[in-house]
Amino acid sequence: MLFPVTYRVNAAGHMEVGGCDLVALAREHGTPLYVYDEATVRQRASEYVAAMGSAGQVLYSAKAFASPQFLRLVAEEGLGLDVVSAGELHLALKSGFPQGRIHFLGNNKSREDVEAAYRAGATIVIDGEYEFELLGEVVPEGKRTPVMLRLSPGVKPDTHDHISTGQLDSKFGFSIESGAARRAVEKALNHPRLDLIGLHSHIGSQIFALGAYERAMEIMLDLLVQLRDELGFEPHKLGAGGGLGIAYTRNDDPPTPRHFVEVVHHALLAGCLQRELKIPQLVVEPGRSIAGPAGMALYTVGSIKDIPGVRRYVAVDGGMGDNIRPKLYGARYEAYLASGPDRAPDGKVTIAGKYCESTDILITDIEMPPLKPGDVIAVPAAGAYCLAMASNYNGMPRPEVLMLKDSEARVMRRRETLDDLVAAEVF
Repeated sequence: MLFPVTYRVNAAGHMEVGGCDLVALAREHGTPLYVYDEATVRQRASEYVAAMGSAGQVLYSAKAFASPQFLRLVAEEGLGLDVVSAGELHLALKSGFPQGRIHFLGNNKSREDVEAAYRAGATIVIDGEYEFELLGEVVPEGKRTPVMLRLSPGVKPDTHDHISTGQLDSKFGFSIESGAARRAVEKALNHPRLDLIGLHSHIGSQIFALGAYERAMEIMLDLLVQLRDELGFEPHKLGAGGGLGIAYTRNDDPPTPRHFVEVVHHALLAGCLQRELKIPQLVVEPGRSIAGPAGMALYTVGSIKDIPGVRRYVAVDGGMGDNIRPKLYGARYEAYLASGPDRAPDGKVTIAGKYCESTDILITDIEMPPLKPGDVIAVPAAGAYCLAMASNYNGMPRPEVLMLKDSEARVMRRRETLDDLVAAEVF
């Protein structure tokens, strides 16, 4: 699934999403412009919920993309939410997200984070020893707050090193292999202000090979046997994280949300049966696989530079300020001429951004049809982590964001202005 579910080429030969002509949107709203297809957001979210059924809970991972209108959509589809900062929690509360469905994750939480999470009634996922101390200070005497513990199962999935999180050498969680996880469970059980309701793990992101989740589940369940036998503890919830990959190129073929949930849930059920464990509620936390396929980025071509025998650079009006993933992870994207996506290519080009960094390259050596200044280029699968990691580098305002549905485009986030760049400055 490279394009949003409503994508088509319209009678004018232009790319269309949600009944809206992408070339026309670029002309009306300017570029860089990000557009989201509401139908895709709802379809992906509902597929997760339907696959999970009554077996557990699906949380949307706000770090992938958090805008109040977007969060309201996933809430309407029945998802909970995981946030990793007081800022993401603030966005969620401003959007009216149901507080009882919010989990607060993240490492090295500040006192402000813990206080905000406790006030909101969120389930706090403890990531390190320091948080026991903070919770002891924040939770009033005589009160208890629901918590989970993030454990590191020691599984390294087949993904980029920078987005692998479940291995032993990780800043996240209590290691099962080192014995830290068992000690943390015992500490939480004996803490007078904590109610330990579950255990959580997350092994990484942009994962296609689901066997890594099965291996992680086996390790988690082996620990559960030890915790039951030695501490008399069996968790009410068991989190398997998120991280399901999406298609960024034509050659990518990721599992579906339903397949992901079914594989993880089967590993849980079979593993519990084999070990005679009570079956906890399963918690999964997709982010990229909901937001990513729903979003597309639109750019306008500017300068074109030919280096004979070397390369043709086609520069666009965005780049690493709105999508740092190619620079950060070596991420690869496809690109299309929005006014003629089916036109035959005439050679390779490198699509460069306009930021003052030599590594500000969106796509290297991609086959494209003839391009000229003023053409609109569309990049699919841009809905996750692009805007979430966007910056004002080089004094560039961040782009406008639209939600598309039934031939209507509504603004989710207005384009920043030059005055926005100095809004927090003190003169």
